[in-house]
Amino acid sequence: MNSATPLEGYEDEGVEGDDSRDESTGVEGDDPETVSALPLDQVFEVLKNERRRTVLRYLADHEEPVALGNLAEHVAANENDTPVKQISSRERKCAYVGLYQCHLPKMDDMDVIDFNQNRGLVETGPNAAQLEQYTDWAGEEKRPWPLYYGSAAGVGLVSLLTAGFLGSSVLPILIGLACLTAVVIVAVVHHRADA
Repeated sequence: MNSATPLEGYEDEGVEGDDSRDESTGVEGDDPETVSALPLDQVFEVLKNERRRTVLRYLADHEEPVALGNLAEHVAANENDTPVKQISSRERKCAYVGLYQCHLPKMDDMDVIDFNQNRGLVETGPNAAQLEQYTDWAGEEKRPWPLYYGSAAGVGLVSLLTAGFLGSSVLPILIGLACLTAVVIVAVVHHRADA
């Protein structure tokens, strides 16, 4: 949760230590046990902004808490359609400031993420799962790479056994090379897909 407010020294009305419901987020207090279902308008409030959707997708791909700096670099690269290594310091700073001052605190208040400002760490929050049904990446399935590798090896094994029964001495070598080539091709495609 957010341990420091963005505007230190300013008093917010109605914060006098009570457990009142936060009107802007619909979440009661800071106790994780009081986290409730987000109203639909708040779900769409989070999802209407491209930066927030990028944050959610990035966090969905990373199980561990991520550093705010890395998240800002990813957001900047996504917004400028460039690799992370090619973003300028200005682009990174623009994304960092926007995330730090606006987007992450709003998402943290709704318990969609957990944003630790003191440590600069961000991770998915208890309400993040409520947004998955509205995202296009939630239904993405990972490719069944073990099936691809197994298929290449299985076809090779069947081909080698068939060639062995036919009694040819050159055919098994050619089939073995073809199967090895198929496995290498699957491995290269797998590596490029994960990059």
